Amino acid sequence: MSVRVERPDDHVAEIVMDRPEALNAVDTRQAQAIAGTCDQLAADPQVRVVILSSAVSKAFCVGADLKERSALSDDDLAAQRPVARRAYNSVLELPMPTIAAVEGYALGGGCELALSCDLIIASDTAVFALPEVGVGVIPGGGGTQLLSRRVGLNRAADLIFTTRRVGADEAFAVGLADRRTPTGTAARAARDLARQIASKSPVGLRMAKRALRTGFDLPLAQGLDIEDQAWHDTAFSADRAEGVAAFVEKREPRWP
Repeated sequence: MSVRVERPDDHVAEIVMDRPEALNAVDTRQAQAIAGTCDQLAADPQVRVVILSSAVSKAFCVGADLKERSALSDDDLAAQRPVARRAYNSVLELPMPTIAAVEGYALGGGCELALSCDLIIASDTAVFALPEVGVGVIPGGGGTQLLSRRVGLNRAADLIFTTRRVGADEAFAVGLADRRTPTGTAARAARDLARQIASKSPVGLRMAKRALRTGFDLPLAQGLDIEDQAWHDTAFSADRAEGVAAFVEKREPRWP
């Protein structure tokens, strides 16, 4: 299987991309596997955090499989487009917090898979780039929208127009990566962070993500309305009752 799920913790699921012969390049089957895996995890009430990582030390993912695409007709490429788009959207739309653990190359669609996660942990070997305009297309897995939301419009334009590669130092400095780790430790750091996050209220985590994601680009008043609705969804939940009880009794919560 080019994609598998590991469970480093009862409430943490790790999607591991494992197509070493192609450095995890996303072909049609890989895209279908990513989408199907995300659909399963989204429906699993035990999963509180999802990690996206690679079994290949040299690369997180090098983007679309251009060897496959070079053999596609225009009609074939048009038919493949919804499959590819669904793969990226499936990561972006996961209802629980998500973490990308990036070792090595995260190029094109690989960079976009990382951008689709809520948090990005980059090792010292991480290299990010969106090289699509150099081969006659544009980033089509959310890159033009997600990168600009992370690093700002002008920096995103610089990276997309020039196709230049960004190492871990610059990625962390401009906000493309959220945390840095030594070489070979990104997945371990992601698991540690995931366990920390997963100890919190699962209802609270999902509602906080919904408020953050949904309200980010809206006028403040609309964003506050979304936050208020998410607050109501948590305030009258069993998680909130348990959280308050645990605080009063000075113990760890047992989330229902």
